[in-house]
Amino acid sequence: MKRIFTDFDGPIMDVSERYYQVYQDCLKQVQEIGQELTVLSKADFWRLKRAQIPERQIGQFSGLHDDQARYFARLRRETVHNAPYLIYDQVLPGAIAALEHLQSLGYELVVMTMRRNQTLNQALKHHNLERFFAPQHRYCIPDDHLKAADIVEKPRLMGQALADLPSAQSTWMVGDTEADMAAAHAHDIPIIAVLSGIRDRERLLACNPTWVANNLFEAVQVILDKTPAV
Repeated sequence: MKRIFTDFDGPIMDVSERYYQVYQDCLKQVQEIGQELTVLSKADFWRLKRAQIPERQIGQFSGLHDDQARYFARLRRETVHNAPYLIYDQVLPGAIAALEHLQSLGYELVVMTMRRNQTLNQALKHHNLERFFAPQHRYCIPDDHLKAADIVEKPRLMGQALADLPSAQSTWMVGDTEADMAAAHAHDIPIIAVLSGIRDRERLLACNPTWVANNLFEAVQVILDKTPAV
């Protein structure tokens, strides 16, 4: 058996529009009457996000004063994963073709995400992605779980998955954050970092991925090239 773990947001889903919509709405909520703000373009905003510029600083770049920027950062964190904004997520180009190709070759696909159970299952159903991930191959955060930091939760999820699932002849991980790198490194699994998500190349390289690819489709090509035929 050959197995691939993949994150959901970043390798499969494009979340940039959701984050940008939340940025704009939170700016409006903290804006004072008569205050002129500079709304960043989506490209500039996403570049800052991928470089891990703090939310407070992004708020200041947009014209908020210190107190507003702190409130903006807190509001953004409380809002970005709320259901009304999830409609902005879209499947990344090439992701479905990559998953279909892996499935046709007999790979076992396992999704591992910091989404909660309900939002993951809703997204899988809405985007017709359930066919790739059997219910027992979906690892996420329980709806009522008090979540710790992603860099703590993701290795825990990986450990749970490896304990649950039968051993595999070949295992890879595909992800786009430092939490994905930490999970793979903690369990000695090679990981391909993709640039289609929320971290830029510099941030990903700092986490020592096994390989870097532009997207899931390219990651699949790397995996097929590096995995011996069995």
